[in-house]
Amino acid sequence: MTNYADSVAFLGQWGRFQQVVFFLLCASIVPNGFGAFTLVFLTDIPGHRCSVPDVNLTEDWREAIIPVTVVNGKQELSRCSRYRMDVVRNLSALGFVPGRDVNLTDLEQESCVDGWSYSRDIYQSTVVSEFDLVCSDQWKQPFTSTVFFLGVLVGSFFSGQLSDRFGRKPVLFATMAVQTVFTFAQVFSASWTMLIIILFINGLGQISNFVAALVLGAEILTGNVRILYSSMGTCLGFAVGYMMLPLFAYFLRDWRNLLLALSLPGLAYVPLWWFIPESPRWLLSQRRVGEAETIVRKAAEWNQVQVPAVIFEDYNVDKTQTNSKEHHSVLDLLRKSSIRTTTLILCLVSFTMTIGYFGLSFNTTQLHADPYLSCFISAAVEVPAYISSWLALRYLPRQLSIICTLLLGALPLFLIQLVPQNLSHLSLALEMLGKYAITTGAALMFAYTAELYPTVLRNTATGTCTTVSRLGSCIAPFLLKLKTYFKYLPYITLGTLAVVSACAALFLPESFGRPLPETIQQMHKRESITCPCVRRKESPVPAALLNCPT
Repeated sequence: MTNYADSVAFLGQWGRFQQVVFFLLCASIVPNGFGAFTLVFLTDIPGHRCSVPDVNLTEDWREAIIPVTVVNGKQELSRCSRYRMDVVRNLSALGFVPGRDVNLTDLEQESCVDGWSYSRDIYQSTVVSEFDLVCSDQWKQPFTSTVFFLGVLVGSFFSGQLSDRFGRKPVLFATMAVQTVFTFAQVFSASWTMLIIILFINGLGQISNFVAALVLGAEILTGNVRILYSSMGTCLGFAVGYMMLPLFAYFLRDWRNLLLALSLPGLAYVPLWWFIPESPRWLLSQRRVGEAETIVRKAAEWNQVQVPAVIFEDYNVDKTQTNSKEHHSVLDLLRKSSIRTTTLILCLVSFTMTIGYFGLSFNTTQLHADPYLSCFISAAVEVPAYISSWLALRYLPRQLSIICTLLLGALPLFLIQLVPQNLSHLSLALEMLGKYAITTGAALMFAYTAELYPTVLRNTATGTCTTVSRLGSCIAPFLLKLKTYFKYLPYITLGTLAVVSACAALFLPESFGRPLPETIQQMHKRESITCPCVRRKESPVPAALLNCPT
């Protein structure tokens, strides 16, 4: 069977058709950037203290009713308790002065039975202040993000298989519609329970849109343009949306207004249906040769090049031999030992990249007193990271690139705990270096995974690895809470995972400089050749002497 890239080589790599597909697909990913990290602002915890009802208290007692606690060596007002209101009211009525006539440490404390007062210095309102996700309900704050990423996890799994079954284009636009509609629906959430249900459904379309657009572009584009799109194009589209988020949030400090503004851009993507084609590779894998040729002929008109009489001749021959359509599922990733090993390692590496990426990204509000500036810094670091991933994909072996980014990401995370507290800028620089390396590796993983699998399994494999990696994003909000036990425990955990994954990546096959496999047999053949334990025909050394598993 003739290679697809060879069959459409007459189109060139960067004609008008490829340019339109490239930029429109990149633009379709922009909402994913601000959609994925909206929760950074929605679930941020504003300063708060127990609410004091409007009762007859002296000014001294009104200021002293909130106890002073020590947090990380610093004194601050308690967020979850106050002195008993009935006792304080009696002492105030008797004319006692706190600290002079009464020792405050002897007074009994109570929880915030009258609710909380929230600071409006940064936010007008957040989900936390709206639904009181603090103190005894503080577990709901990270759980809100986890529910969203559980939706992302489920969506990643099913969208991959749906895309392989029904096509890249329908799934791309369906997930974009889900993302837009349910972002808008969150605005009308009347309770926390209602919010997380809508968040879950919104998550179904979040990263599924990204994966569908990534695979669609990787299958339509060829050569260096495919590498540019898979590594830098899609990711820069994501980064643009990420950097837009703090701008939206700065001017819209009420969480409902922010969500409303972020849902509106989705309407602009409706006309893209008539400009973005289906993947010819996928159509060929479904034996729909005529439809694939129609798309390629239209592309030739856009590029103003001459079309051969028959574009996919070998595919036509194959069609006469069989009329059956072979469907594949996630089980095909586990049937053959070599493909199973590759899939499991890719899942581990993807999990590590994702928990590191989202863990460091959601920690942005702790990096600087201004969360909007912190978010922008974290987003801006991704631009050089994506450029680096593009350069690595173009000039360096995939396996080496993945291992180096994992080790580079682990090193600064281990070193942070050695930095003195008065050198906070150095800690910030180390954390951003770790974020840079992890982001670079995450961008590489999308393209690497797509290159390793054949057309019939590519979206299923990409979706499956993304699904497993989403477990990392689900855990990331709770991982950050480990700081309450030991300040540097999240960094040590992420660094250790990165080192373990780097060791596992030593056993991945190489795809650098090789055409995309079209069939499972081609993938199995590639991995057999790549594996140093498999004896090549010209090698006189038996495999048993190489101590290779059978």
